Amino acid sequence: MTQTDSSNAKFLTRRTLLGSALGASALAISPRCALASPPGFDQWREGFRARALARGISEGTYIRVLSRIEPDMSVFEKMRKQPEFNEQLWQYINRRVSDWRLAAGKAALQKNNALFTRIEKDFGVERGTLLALWGVETAYGDPLVQQNHMRPVFPSLVALAWNEPRRKAYWETELINALRIVDKRWSTPEEMRGSWAGAMGHTQWMPEVWLNVGFDYDGDGRVSPFGKPDDALGSSARYLVNRGKYRRGEHWGYEVRSATGGSGNKSYAQWAAAGVTRADGQPFPRPNDMAQLWTPVQGGPSFLLGPNFYAVKSYNPSMNYALAIVHLGDRIQGAGPFVQPFPGSERALTLAEVQEVQTRLTKAGFDTGGTDGRVGNDTMKAVRDFQTKAGLLPADGYAGLKVLARLRQGS
Repeated sequence: MTQTDSSNAKFLTRRTLLGSALGASALAISPRCALASPPGFDQWREGFRARALARGISEGTYIRVLSRIEPDMSVFEKMRKQPEFNEQLWQYINRRVSDWRLAAGKAALQKNNALFTRIEKDFGVERGTLLALWGVETAYGDPLVQQNHMRPVFPSLVALAWNEPRRKAYWETELINALRIVDKRWSTPEEMRGSWAGAMGHTQWMPEVWLNVGFDYDGDGRVSPFGKPDDALGSSARYLVNRGKYRRGEHWGYEVRSATGGSGNKSYAQWAAAGVTRADGQPFPRPNDMAQLWTPVQGGPSFLLGPNFYAVKSYNPSMNYALAIVHLGDRIQGAGPFVQPFPGSERALTLAEVQEVQTRLTKAGFDTGGTDGRVGNDTMKAVRDFQTKAGLLPADGYAGLKVLARLRQGS
């Protein structure tokens, strides 16, 4: 997911462009194109050319996009620092289920209510789930995310296809998929901006998803993850159904209280008979649906997870990501925070408190890139720098109550 500041942002997200015709426009592919390529890259590129042409990519598209491209080597640092695997779960949840994202999600739902109603009818995917996915991936399609925080996808994919040690075949295939999109004239290298891994648009489609799952949901004759959100949201709903096996009418699951624990895939009625109840005290509305018990952190909240939770996980192979998505979807529609807190956790800051953190950091000389209550890369770096200077450990960049308290002390 994509965490961004709204102004003066220099941050790059999770999945990204380039190219143009020959001559002067080809120089725009990379500001570093006059520099020597990294050792071994030119040989790889020439070998890849033959493989791309053998798989149907035209010579013109190869020349247009890759003839003078340079690999974006910063993707490897992004790969090592994916937040799904490097933050404590309660921090990860708090950052994504923030006051700002809740308010913006409610506004996005109101603006696009007819679209979500249509998607629910056509695919059976709950609006909360799809809305939250949109919110986490690109802040509900905020143009500032695309403008300031997305990078060209082709230099990223080239770097990964050439030099990612474990999955070169996968990244090379995605690079060919991206070239095929250009070859089909579905998009241009200039438009194809996305995250470090090459995912694009409102809901961050990888090139393969664009080619094989994306469809023209708004009827304008073009399949695109950019622009109006209809194609992106409709196609992502189809992804959840076709690849995630999303089930119409079932909720993702519930926070529960468990007196006995247990394991296995059982009906909600069977779990209830074993002493597992919803944390909010409400009955399970569909007692015959199946679910599994999960306690992600010992002493923290427990959940019964149905098939639709794992459908969300098919979009990003992280349990933390899926939990953030489904919880955000519930919260946008009026549900409260988890009843049982995570051990050692802090409550999430309110919007006003986040703005206070940003304002105080800015006055102290730490650039947050804005004071709008959105915590993105600039704010996280400012917090991390402040924590280091103030001796607050760990210096993890988390804008929480401890950081706010120290800022109020004037340290």
